[in-house]
Amino acid sequence: MIRKYFAENGGNTTVMALSFARLGDAVGNSILFVVIPLYVAKLPSPNFPIPETVRVGILIAAFGVVTAFLQPFMGAISDRIGRRKIFIQGGLLLMALSSLGYVISKEYAHMLIFRSLQGVGVSLTVPAAVALIATSSHRRTRGGSMGIYSAFRMAGLAIGPLLGGFVFDRFGFDIAFFIGAGFIFIGMIMVQMWIKDIPESTQEKEEKSKKPFRIIDFSLISAGILGAGFASLVSAGAFSMVSPLETQFNARLSQTAFGFGLAISALTFGRLIFQIPLGRWSDQIGRKPLIIGGLLLMVPSTILMAYVGSTLEFSLARFLQGAASAGIAAPAFAVAADLSRRGGEGQQMSIITLSFGLGIGLGPLLSGLLAVYSFELPFFVLGGLCVFAAWVVYRYVPETVSREPDRLESQTEAQN
Repeated sequence: MIRKYFAENGGNTTVMALSFARLGDAVGNSILFVVIPLYVAKLPSPNFPIPETVRVGILIAAFGVVTAFLQPFMGAISDRIGRRKIFIQGGLLLMALSSLGYVISKEYAHMLIFRSLQGVGVSLTVPAAVALIATSSHRRTRGGSMGIYSAFRMAGLAIGPLLGGFVFDRFGFDIAFFIGAGFIFIGMIMVQMWIKDIPESTQEKEEKSKKPFRIIDFSLISAGILGAGFASLVSAGAFSMVSPLETQFNARLSQTAFGFGLAISALTFGRLIFQIPLGRWSDQIGRKPLIIGGLLLMVPSTILMAYVGSTLEFSLARFLQGAASAGIAAPAFAVAADLSRRGGEGQQMSIITLSFGLGIGLGPLLSGLLAVYSFELPFFVLGGLCVFAAWVVYRYVPETVSREPDRLESQTEAQN
């Protein structure tokens, strides 16, 4: 029954294999969401004074900025080579080793280096993975395929903070870092066992060899893909902004690291519940309505977090954010895949993954800076950006779902 459910919603062998592998590395990485802010507070302050919230924001932003900067390059190179698996494995290995590096970090600068290396690892892995899904899925079920991939990632992100808070409270920092690295290694094993590259045809290889290699091919970038990317950036910034504020939330709500981890995980549980159904729904009613609806729901759920009075209220607001982001993530990936060109999926899909990574980095940095002036200010700024992003999607992102999907898909494949 479970296999039939996934198959009906776009879960082919490649999608399921990548989804299970993504689950493992997501658990490993998300353990750090709870542990890193606490570890930064424990380390000696840098030589020049920086508020703690800003230090945490910079550390998290380094990961997102490095990831965002490198993803188009890694996507272009993987397009040119035509092999995705080696990029996925190399990225996972670098992420695991960087997690182990935190154990020997004795200064803030060390943390910054290892966090940046993790960003390099993600830039290798994610564009190759989503490009592989784009080439192995069909338009009429692509929203469901992207929903399954995102849902498994969300499952990992839901488990990780809870596990991280639990392990930290009982065993301390080092064990949390070891466990995080171990889950990423499990993801590597899954990729090695189950993933195979989709071979290029002789004609595709010949056509590729005739074209000059460009790291950024502007002919592949459209207003629709950029608009979907901006929606991903803003939504990621809105739900990642709370990390630098962990100590403030814990003090305001009289909660422990586990309580904060519970609230962090509430978002991922919300997204996990709604991701596959909303992704599949986007195959039926269209991508734009769900992206715009998700952005508009993100507005009140973000602003409400400034006024929560308990861990339960905090968790409920995060759960609503999860439902909102579920309406954005899979449809945004799907619309980018719909608009992508054969042989350029790595570069084009990297616009969405780049934007998501940039949002993960800039959201905490922005909230850390704004929180110096007012605890409530970051939530209103990010909520306002969600409204603007909804207008951008309405204005610039085309609808790619037709009531005659087979005909539309045939036309698109002929153009590509």
